[in-house]
This record gives sequence, C-alpha cells and structure tokens, in this order.
Amino acid sequence: MPTLGFLHTSPLHVDAFDALLSETNRTTAGVHTLHRVEEGLLAEARTRGPADTAVVSSTRRALSDLAEAGASVVVCTCSTLGAIAEGADAPERRVLRIDRPMADLATRADARLGVLAALESSLAPTRQLLEESASAQGSRVAIRTELVHDAWAHFEADDTDAYLDRIASVVRELAPAVDAVVLAQASMAGAAERCADVHVPIWSSPRVGVEAALALLEAS
Repeated sequence: MPTLGFLHTSPLHVDAFDALLSETNRTTAGVHTLHRVEEGLLAEARTRGPADTAVVSSTRRALSDLAEAGASVVVCTCSTLGAIAEGADAPERRVLRIDRPMADLATRADARLGVLAALESSLAPTRQLLEESASAQGSRVAIRTELVHDAWAHFEADDTDAYLDRIASVVRELAPAVDAVVLAQASMAGAAERCADVHVPIWSSPRVGVEAALALLEAS
C-alpha cells in the first residue's frame, strides 16, 4: 500500500492533515498515512537556529525513520525546518517541504508579497524560499515580512479561534499594501477562511502541499 509520511512539530497538525487528505479530489482510500510529531525540534530550532548541527541531525533522523517505516514520500509540515527537509530529498526517499508548492504558486508573476508568521524562526526560511521560487520562474518579487507577535501564545494554549482571528486581523491590515499575502506556517491556513472581505490572494501551504505530495506518491 502506498504510504505517505508526515513530520510535524505540533500534534494539532495530525487531525488537520488527515482531514485535508480526506477532502482532496484524489482517491486516497488506498493510501496509508504515518504521522510523527516532534515538538522538541521546533523548540530547538527556535533556540539554536535551524542551521544548528544537532537540529539538522535530529530532523533528518526523524525523516529517515518515517521512510524506514514504509513512507515512500515524507512531508515536513514545519516551515522552520523546511530547508533541512529538502536537503534530505533523494530518488529513493522523496521528501517535500509543505510550503514549496505554495511558494511556486505565489511567485508565478511579478508581485509585492506580504509574508506573515507567528514565529520569527519561520520568516527567514519563507523569504528565502519565495526568493528561490521567484528566481527559478523568472519573476521579480518584493517581499515584506510581518511577525504577528502575540499570536503564537494562543496556538500553544490550543485556542485556535483566537490564533486565527489574530492572524486574520493582520492580513486585513497588510492586504492594501501588497498584491498577495503569504501565510508562512501551515497552522495559519484557517485564517484565510476568515478573510472573505480581503480582495488579494491569500496563499497557504497545507492543501497545495498535500496535493503535491499525493502526486509524488502516485509517481513513486
């Protein structure tokens, strides 16, 4: 049975990504999923930086464990650790960072992009990713980053409504100054649904990332 693995840094992502899989138009009845939650990885990356040798080693070990457990494709859902995950990609073990497909879509044309994150550790990796995607597609992007300082405490307290409401409020503030808004973290995706009054595209990673992962799985 084809197996899709997920590396998360929050247990809240397990149900969220299972729900996304069930909502896709693809037939997923024959797809088995494996979830691994490593909350400590994000804590270490925030303290030491995502380039820290121990953080890189621990992340790659977790990805390898998922592959050894049978996952043909492994998805890293943490934007802070995304570059580490991509560095572990290989023909025999496909590894996808959840935000790469989103970045490719957001940078298809010249644009002013507003990037929001609830964690500072996600801002630099997301900016770098967008710049890489834009360069690969020949697009010119101007990137403005905004840290929503007081949002993450709501997420850690499992107050999803307050978390998403806070993100949505900053989306509304930023939208008039940009051509599109990019939500840097997978946990922020639900904020887009609360912004029906915003008239610029709001890009988030989970859905397009899952669709890309399933395409990889089909091709493997």
